[in-house]
Amino acid sequence: MSENISRRDFLKLATVGAATTAVLTGCGPASRYIKREPYMEMPEYTYNGLSTYYATTCRECAAGCGLIVRTMQGRAIKVEGNSNNPVNLGKTCARGQATLHGLYNPDRVQGPLKRTRGTPFDLRTNVSVTWDEAVQVVADAINNNNPSEVAFLLGMAPDHLFDLVSDLANAIGAPAPIRYGALSMFEARATLIKASENLFGTAALPFFDIANSDLVLSFGANFLETWLSPVAYTRGFAKMRRGNPKRRGHFIQFESRISQTAAKADEWIPIRPGTESLVAAAIGRLVAEAKGGAVSEVFANVDLNEVLSSADIKLETLEHVAEMVGEAESAIVIPGGSALGLSNGLQTAETILTLNALADNFGKPGGVYLSPFLPNQDTYHRPASAQEMAEFIEKMKSGDVKVLFVHGVNPLFELPESLGFADALGSVQEVISFAVFPDETALASDYIFPDHHGLESWGYQRVATGTEQSVLSGAQPVVSPNYDTRATADVLLAASQALPFKDEMEFLQSKFASLVGQADDSFSAPEINTFTAYFQQHGGWWKKSSELVSPSATDTLGRNFAVEQAEFAGEGEFFFLPFVSPTLGEAGANKPWLQELPDPTTTVMWNTWVEMNPETAHELHIENDDVVKIISEAGEVEAPVYLYPAIRPDTIAMPFGQGHTAYGRYAAGRGANPAKLLGQHFNEAGDLAFAGMRVRIEKIEGKKQMLSRLESRIGVYNEGLEEH
Repeated sequence: MSENISRRDFLKLATVGAATTAVLTGCGPASRYIKREPYMEMPEYTYNGLSTYYATTCRECAAGCGLIVRTMQGRAIKVEGNSNNPVNLGKTCARGQATLHGLYNPDRVQGPLKRTRGTPFDLRTNVSVTWDEAVQVVADAINNNNPSEVAFLLGMAPDHLFDLVSDLANAIGAPAPIRYGALSMFEARATLIKASENLFGTAALPFFDIANSDLVLSFGANFLETWLSPVAYTRGFAKMRRGNPKRRGHFIQFESRISQTAAKADEWIPIRPGTESLVAAAIGRLVAEAKGGAVSEVFANVDLNEVLSSADIKLETLEHVAEMVGEAESAIVIPGGSALGLSNGLQTAETILTLNALADNFGKPGGVYLSPFLPNQDTYHRPASAQEMAEFIEKMKSGDVKVLFVHGVNPLFELPESLGFADALGSVQEVISFAVFPDETALASDYIFPDHHGLESWGYQRVATGTEQSVLSGAQPVVSPNYDTRATADVLLAASQALPFKDEMEFLQSKFASLVGQADDSFSAPEINTFTAYFQQHGGWWKKSSELVSPSATDTLGRNFAVEQAEFAGEGEFFFLPFVSPTLGEAGANKPWLQELPDPTTTVMWNTWVEMNPETAHELHIENDDVVKIISEAGEVEAPVYLYPAIRPDTIAMPFGQGHTAYGRYAAGRGANPAKLLGQHFNEAGDLAFAGMRVRIEKIEGKKQMLSRLESRIGVYNEGLEEH
């Protein structure tokens, strides 16, 4: 098909196919041949006052929520959830709503650039190049180096690009791409997958059926905020609370601070950090003894008195929880990131999953399943653990990586400084970034060849968990590209002849081929072009019926492994708990809507804070907004104090999401990055023990920083009230 086809002729062709009967717009595979034109000349099919709606996928995290984007006169003006997508069923989180602030962000990289590493992002240091020159740079980097010395570092989305790079690396003989994201680190995703493999023989993410449960015990799982698939689990939680008119599900959160999730709990039990596995095992022992019969060895060997002392918990509390588990029809226990991001994280995950076996909920409504297997999935698709990232960094330091391609991840911000990525980058001869925004890693690159924004892009995202069905969420451009950007997939295909595809769409269709004509699909399509058109119009492909896998509980209770308290690094007097900002996530700091959105528990905006119990602060003569220095064995940061009564006196906490030195005007120079305090300590699954640090605090005398907060300071702290 000629690239000179007119818009009017294309629309005539598009009306022929049966796919055009769908409600939502999806122009099919031929749409890639349409010449994009500026909307100073209005297309024939665009009318003043009328909207066009496109189905696509949110890329603010890797959960794969479906979106419907309302456009008018070629401009995206509103985002809502896709009610047909099984992941979110029409709902979105705040970050999904704010994705337009990324699309229209004034600090986007607007074209391919050659740069001097480490220099500011301005006209003096940016040298514009053409896309033909950019493609040649990529081609030379791939073809003029030993394949073993070419490395790809990708983020958690999109999946289709990861698939393409995996195929490309395999074709040229390069190492498989590395995949990483700060969210996967704070989720301790590798630990959860490894525990599933050890217990059930399958390396898959568990699916926790909160919706049909009547009792939920969560050990640090912030499933209403940022954990795994928060929109999907929020829907499940709402159903657990209100879905059955005859009962209201009960929720208990074990956590050292009240998170947004814990704030929704019926009971918050602030156990000492690092004792989660001991507490879970103690509950298991009490439940097993109440049921009678033999007690599993993993529970029988627990010393209750030791648990009470170590966890700072009362026996009456444990007995109360155990009684509720014994009486519940469908109790479920969830191991969260802060409980697994410790030296004993793997045994904690296994202990908690074993407690589910004791509750006899495997493969039952309100219980634990394994998430559906996904189309064209292989072992490469799991995220790299922090330990694997450390090994990759050592490879960079040794000079074995001559060329590094980076897409969808900002390791200079997301990785702890103690891993040494910044130093390792100096040993790489050529760094090529495909960043949409000028983040820290992009500024440390030799070239920036910007990808389209997610709302300007084709693609798909596998849904790892959060839904009963196998789901492939689809992405399509909802608007023409705002700047001189180009799809990274097209750049790589043009630069290398190793793959037999002329463009991104042809590659996508090669991956769709195995799905055409399958039974029980969300739509029926006899051939690939019709399938592609429906895929765009529906916003993806999914099965109609549940494909959850029931884990085998045969040997789970018969296993025996040590249950011990976690070890903490450092000599400080406080446990340090970093947590992902529920408003910013790991990459939302450049969006002013999200900066202005109050944190759900503190209402702080536009900054970083350190949460401290008021009793602890009083002993240290620290007040609200006093700036303190937090010191660990790995580094130090400064932040103002927020007196937070809903945290243990021996624990301080900081949100992750601020502290950028680049990333545009709304993010740079704002707040602090708690990742600077994290050391090189890993659990048995290779995940970073991010919750396993001890720190000390030094008050900076005479220095205050007023935090912007929505709450009334008078109403909360009685500040400013005169005594009469």
